[in-house]
Amino acid sequence: DRAFDLGQHPDLRAQLEDAGVVIVPQDGSFTRPEFGPCSGLVVSTAVEDQVPDVAAARAAGIPILHRSELLAQHVASHRSVAVSGTSGKSTVTGMIYTILRDCGLQPGLLTGGALAELVARGETGNVAAPGPAPDGGQPWLVVEADESDGSLVRYEPWLGVVLNLGLDHKQPDEILAMFRTFRARTRGPFVAAADENLADVRLGAVLFGAEPDAREAAFRAVDIALAPATAAFRVGSDAFTLAQPGRHNVLNATAAIAACAQAGLHPADMAAPLRAFGGISRRFQSVGSIGGVEVIDDFAHNPDKLAAALATAHGRLAPGGRVLAVFQPHGYGPTRFLKAALIDAFSSHLDPLDVLWMPEIFFAGGTVTRDISSADLIAGIARRGRDARFEPERARLASLIAAEARPKDVVLVMGARDPSLTAFAHDCLAALAERR
Repeated sequence: DRAFDLGQHPDLRAQLEDAGVVIVPQDGSFTRPEFGPCSGLVVSTAVEDQVPDVAAARAAGIPILHRSELLAQHVASHRSVAVSGTSGKSTVTGMIYTILRDCGLQPGLLTGGALAELVARGETGNVAAPGPAPDGGQPWLVVEADESDGSLVRYEPWLGVVLNLGLDHKQPDEILAMFRTFRARTRGPFVAAADENLADVRLGAVLFGAEPDAREAAFRAVDIALAPATAAFRVGSDAFTLAQPGRHNVLNATAAIAACAQAGLHPADMAAPLRAFGGISRRFQSVGSIGGVEVIDDFAHNPDKLAAALATAHGRLAPGGRVLAVFQPHGYGPTRFLKAALIDAFSSHLDPLDVLWMPEIFFAGGTVTRDISSADLIAGIARRGRDARFEPERARLASLIAAEARPKDVVLVMGARDPSLTAFAHDCLAALAERR
């Protein structure tokens, strides 16, 4: 992680080093004799050929493999539940892990978003080692199967799950082709949303959904009751309550119920684990309230996730309140690809009295062409009649938001990839306290 070379994320570095991981600079020095023999260099799609470690590995004849190749080995050697989709993967992965664990199956975990419960224990939150399976078979493992870089097509899980299909890193037809391959490589049952655009993978799958749609689904959420901080629903004769608000979380939980039922668990035994599920870091996570203004931190970054976050925030408002939204686009390529859809999402889901700020696009480094700006998105949203403001200096934003906020408002911080966004949400809370 190049951030370690800049002295960033000391807590994460300490957690890794406590686990026995040796951190070396990203300068190719890992090939030096004092670090011992290296059997391979694992890279993600974001690691470019110009990275010194890649050049050093090639010069030394060290094998280079994609992270999905290494993950595929773990998936194949366990009784794996792999969760894919363009939205909700981390939450559903966390829900399934929590249910299986609390029902005694001792699963392992490999996911993107950190479970708040594990973070509270001082762990990184997105990994857990499996224990022995109670039936003596392969250990259970719950993994998030990513479509953004195509890694899910390498996996051969015991159970596959597809949550939804929307616009994110690739065109929907390209993602659907990956879902077809994912389904074909799944060794056991397959769970899919009862959505029309998933017709290619629905045939013979265990379907889930929610009223008023999905009448053919074997697992269908009904009697849905959404509250500002919770959600309640029923699947069959079993009632469930979540500590996470929003209709999208009802769908997430219904997918988890459908998946865990394939592992032999009864839905009635899943109610307590789901009720106790603490959520995922930066998934509509409340940072605190000052003077009647609540600050919420959220990972939303694609059109569907932004729509869900804004809808949930509006459901949290007292009469007369507004959503004061901050969205930091991540990456010039993704922003360019999603430009029109992002403009449409904000224009459609912001209320006329809401306010939206955007700082400049987050840039993590590399050789990407920087030919688009957050200002381009703001201009398009403003033309659609919404109060949208560009602020190139994010350091100024907290005080601007505090000056705008009034009791009953909700400040919603959204964006992905940039780990400093949570600290920024806390800055907003501090600015509200200072103004008060």
